Amino acid sequence: MLILLPPSEGKNRPRRGRSLDLGTLSFPELTPLREALVRTVARVSDEPHAARTLEVNPNLVDDIAGNARLASAPTAAASGIYTGVLYQALDLESLDPASKRRANRWIVVVSALFGALRLGDRVPPYRVNICSTLPDVGHLTHEWRRALPEALDAAVKPRELVVDCRSSTYAAVWRPQGERAERWVQVTVPGASHMAKHTRGLVTRHLVQAEAPRTPQGLAERLSERFEVELSPPPRAGRPWQLATRPRP
Repeated sequence: MLILLPPSEGKNRPRRGRSLDLGTLSFPELTPLREALVRTVARVSDEPHAARTLEVNPNLVDDIAGNARLASAPTAAASGIYTGVLYQALDLESLDPASKRRANRWIVVVSALFGALRLGDRVPPYRVNICSTLPDVGHLTHEWRRALPEALDAAVKPRELVVDCRSSTYAAVWRPQGERAERWVQVTVPGASHMAKHTRGLVTRHLVQAEAPRTPQGLAERLSERFEVELSPPPRAGRPWQLATRPRP
């Protein structure tokens, strides 16, 4: 099973730790684009109009300043960097060892700066909008849409489920194609964004606590143990199954 998560805006800032080594990250085929992005983001973050270029809130002064030190800043595992609602609900550190191993094996975080990460990949905190257009690189959504298929297509094993918990902006950069799309399930959550993120974190936590289901129907059955679910088939070939999910009252 491959579980796709978005990153979180909230991030820890480690006080110590080794600096970024792009060569150690998962999906090494993404290294050239990662190198260009880290270099460009660090450079533009030192410029007067950095917030506008990165398309981030200009009040995030510390985050923008941190971008300028991406190459030298302390790193931590991605699971320890992302602190948003989804990751709080996942609560990786409280899982038993077998569940942690599944999480590290199954989860991929789609990132504006690094493209795709496993939870154990060591990265620094950063602040970049995936919808931004960067000098010498281009529009990030378009660039990752070109680069990610080589990495993520290979990450999906034959007849394996793809459980998509990404937001729409991150879902745009890679979509399973062909046979992979037949077992692509998009998790939707009615209601406010905060609750949707929290529920997707709970869904991910529930899934990694047992062996992977093999079909969309098996996935719905697994999640029905804890959630109210409604599974809808794809409207046409190449589109995902829709799994509407909400916690039981």
